[in-house]
Amino acid sequence: MAELLRAYEFKLQSVKLIPSDGGRFEVKVGDNLIYSKLQTGQHIDPGDLVKLVGELL
Repeated sequence: MAELLRAYEFKLQSVKLIPSDGGRFEVKVGDNLIYSKLQTGQHIDPGDLVKLVGELL
């Protein structure tokens, strides 16, 4: 999360964390799901997450 804030501090309107269960970790930009741990079965590297978010901003 800190990586996203550092990289896109002035481009992000908001960041929302929603607690869930079952090992779910999903990242959306607007209505676009850009990463799902449930689909991949693994955690994403923070640098890769920053890159994916940046592609949609």
